[in-house]
Amino acid sequence: MEQFASLIAASINAGTPLLLAALGLLINERAGVLNLGAEGMMLVAAIAGFAVGYSTHSPMLGFLAGALSGVLMAALFSWLALVLATNQVATGLALSIFGAGLSAFLGQSLVGLGLPAQTMGIPLLKDIPFFGPALFQQHWMSYLALLLCGAIAWFIYRTRAGLVLRAIGESPESAHALGYPVRWIRFAALLFGGACCGLAGAYLSLVYTPMWVEGLVSGRGWIALALTAFATWRPLRVLLGALLFGGVTILQFYLQGMGVNIPSQVLSMAPYVATIVVLALISRNPDWIRLNMPASLGKPFKPDAS
Repeated sequence: MEQFASLIAASINAGTPLLLAALGLLINERAGVLNLGAEGMMLVAAIAGFAVGYSTHSPMLGFLAGALSGVLMAALFSWLALVLATNQVATGLALSIFGAGLSAFLGQSLVGLGLPAQTMGIPLLKDIPFFGPALFQQHWMSYLALLLCGAIAWFIYRTRAGLVLRAIGESPESAHALGYPVRWIRFAALLFGGACCGLAGAYLSLVYTPMWVEGLVSGRGWIALALTAFATWRPLRVLLGALLFGGVTILQFYLQGMGVNIPSQVLSMAPYVATIVVLALISRNPDWIRLNMPASLGKPFKPDAS
């Protein structure tokens, strides 16, 4: 039971950055914008958060620096994709490459440095047998991510602003004809998504592995992108998917510790193989994708053309 509780706790810990990033990307895509730059945004946020956290000894300032870095990267993407109307796929890929190079350059002097462990858990609840170690000994950012998931679900399906956001993702021309500022709403959605990716990147360097090494994100930005499609662009399904992929990530370490006779390289591949399998299964049903995917996802919008 102790090992099972530890596995649950580790899965939540590993799923938190995936959940944060995927929720931000979900808002982007609900607004009709496809941002493939999540990996680069998370990398820049990870080095920014670690650098500030290490120099100020304040994890909170580190998270703020990570969120701000994500917002700045998202603003760059917004200017290119919304103002200059560049191809969203190419722009997102370029942002990922740029973020990888920039984070490696800025983090040269910080490689190998570490941060002290942080006190985690909810007082009293964390001492409950089984449930305490499994659920209530997490970092506060994990609980914030859960609250954010619920808040986004409420926003999308229970508020007028959420309805407008979905309408813009489905038909920006119709929303523009009704007087809604499509570009500004998409800009706000992208900045929110950047902040979420920034928090995810900062979580990786401040909590999950409190140190800096080049390529720290290790493809989690791409997994978060896959999660949005896997979850059919629904927040609560994103939560389940993040926990599932977090569990797959952690399971490899438990299997190695148990002495399972499988090469470590094969176990390390498990999260990425799972991502590919999920995307392949989803792609087999084009009707399912068409019914759930925002109709204008990835399509540029020009007000003067409407």
